Amino acid sequence: MTTETTACPSTTVRRKPDRQTHDPAVLDGILADGFLAHVAMVRDGYPVVLPYLYGVGDLDDGLGRRLLLHGSTGGGLFLDAGTDGLPVSVAISHLDGLVYARSLNDSSANYRSAMIAGRATVVPREQRVEALWQIGDHLMPGRRAEVREMTAKEVAATQVLQVPLDRVSVKTRSGGVGERLDDGEDHGVWAGVLPLAVRAGTPVPGDLAAGTPVAPSVEALVARLGQG
Repeated sequence: MTTETTACPSTTVRRKPDRQTHDPAVLDGILADGFLAHVAMVRDGYPVVLPYLYGVGDLDDGLGRRLLLHGSTGGGLFLDAGTDGLPVSVAISHLDGLVYARSLNDSSANYRSAMIAGRATVVPREQRVEALWQIGDHLMPGRRAEVREMTAKEVAATQVLQVPLDRVSVKTRSGGVGERLDDGEDHGVWAGVLPLAVRAGTPVPGDLAAGTPVAPSVEALVARLGQG
């Protein structure tokens, strides 16, 4: 999945390396299940981390799938990228559960995380509309068929950065409490896993015409996420 160079940080996991995976399907699942990416960069000599909505797309230009970051043409990262791009590290993480052991030292968490290192570059103007649709398809599957086309003014005010997916470090932890039965701990103390997940609430309608039903795309996403 990666080829080490001096231009980017290492993608090799050093702490608990057994949790690193190079399975592309695991990365695909992490990306598919996420909505928010945290993007790290250096600005004026100081490290900065900012959250961005994202999608995963292929703009049919021969460069393959990439991470697409959504923002405004006036956003700092998008201005910093300029014409040459900007080195970034992007983190996408899912906390799947808290692991309760019989001591805080042995307690842990179940998680899936991906760190993407590369140069964020501006999506060319002629590909921007498709990139925006692909972000929309990622965040709100099926919504494209329910809404109007974007106007030229809307497209001009919005920007998309792209980050290749060729330098990625994926680390996961799953399972139960990492204790032995003969560890001397009090097994009368509850231990186990508290699963955690993103859940959808009840859709809140906006200014609608009387009798307007909830959009099928919204109902589908509620069904996918489950309702809390």
